[in-house]
Amino acid sequence: MKANEAKVWMNYAETDLRAAHALLDSGEFFPRQICFLAQQCAEKAIKAILVFEEVDFPKNHDLDRLRDLIPNGWKFKEMFPDLAELTIWAVESRYPGNTPDVVEAEARETLQLAEAVFNAVKEELEKRF
Repeated sequence: MKANEAKVWMNYAETDLRAAHALLDSGEFFPRQICFLAQQCAEKAIKAILVFEEVDFPKNHDLDRLRDLIPNGWKFKEMFPDLAELTIWAVESRYPGNTPDVVEAEARETLQLAEAVFNAVKEELEKRF
């Protein structure tokens, strides 16, 4: 188990989460960036588990695929059976195209989901450190 490396991944996840909150709380509104940072937070938190468990993972942004690599025994897997609504923000939101404009409510919901993922991973990792 690589506890120290997993902690580094969680620190990166936390800074993404904090940056998303800072953008949300700023006088201006950056919904796409909030959603992207929220997705990045969740992705790094999931990868922290994989690093801790010493599971090789692909350079991939599909959170469901990454979650499925987590060994059995992690409550997180059952708590979040579908992370597709976070995964969509990894790539699609960064470029013009068919992605609709993001409204504030959607940015807030996306950030709440990412924070729930982060907190669940943090809680389980802390019990195992």
